[in-house]
Amino acid sequence: MSQAVQSDERLSVSVVIPVYRSAENLPVLVDRLEPALRDLGCPFEVILVDDGSPDQSWNVICDLAASRDWLRGIELKRNYGQHNALLCGIREAKNEVVVTMDDDLQNPPKEIHKLLDRLDADTDVVYGSPDREQHGLFRDLASRITKLVLENAMGAETASRISAFRAFRTEVRDAFGPNHSPFVNIDVLLTWGSTRFASVTVRHDERAAGASNYTLRMLLVHALNMLTGFSVMPLQIASLTGFGFTLFGVLVLVYVVGRYLIQGTTVAGFPFLASVIAIFSGAQLFALGILGEYLARMHFRTMGRPPFAVRSKTDEGARADR
Repeated sequence: MSQAVQSDERLSVSVVIPVYRSAENLPVLVDRLEPALRDLGCPFEVILVDDGSPDQSWNVICDLAASRDWLRGIELKRNYGQHNALLCGIREAKNEVVVTMDDDLQNPPKEIHKLLDRLDADTDVVYGSPDREQHGLFRDLASRITKLVLENAMGAETASRISAFRAFRTEVRDAFGPNHSPFVNIDVLLTWGSTRFASVTVRHDERAAGASNYTLRMLLVHALNMLTGFSVMPLQIASLTGFGFTLFGVLVLVYVVGRYLIQGTTVAGFPFLASVIAIFSGAQLFALGILGEYLARMHFRTMGRPPFAVRSKTDEGARADR
């Protein structure tokens, strides 16, 4: 066992799981979580956040919580997104360490102890890096974009190993407690509270039932939100594009003037001029589009749109030390 769970001052654990269309998975997930958490020998709780599931997920959560005092459920008023649901659960966590994981059982609950083993005095956040990926092409592409954005804040090595299976000290959330933006990414928020990241290799199984809830559109929106909501990289790209086309324009001017001075003739008129204008117009519209994305996010923030809204909660019950 880890130093964290073997010491006299054992760290209590809150497991936060966003739920969406997982009515079939939940009983199996909870049955596997309980023995894994009891084996840790520390106080624990599990928080299931129903992110506006259209199936019977919330009813299943209520039934499971009714007979387990360590299990709590939160129902959101609509679907806000995985990271928004995670933020809701993280803010509700009452123990010293928060563990987050998906509801599809691709990360076995028995692997939680590996994260806690690595969460030592010099580490605030630990990621469970899968030994092999079980995602599709588009999911992997969105994941690569996310990691690219995070490299500056976390370092290239750690950013390349992030996943939804993570453990961090609950005190880290103090850094993003006041955040009320509707655009949420937990990994970025964690970089606001610490730079002490680590990762361990964990098992990654196939999805227990059903298919991934991530559509191509959702993956593209998530990638765009990451790029424009938490990074200035697109603005830097727009600046470099503008500089590149300015240099191109200077070269074209040198070519036109040089040809006139050397050969006494000018470059053919309309086709050449139309091509140059089209190139420069496209570059300008590209830069304006990027600026528009940033302005849109500023607009949504000024509207005060919340990252989530809670409809109901299950009875918390007594959470005795386990």
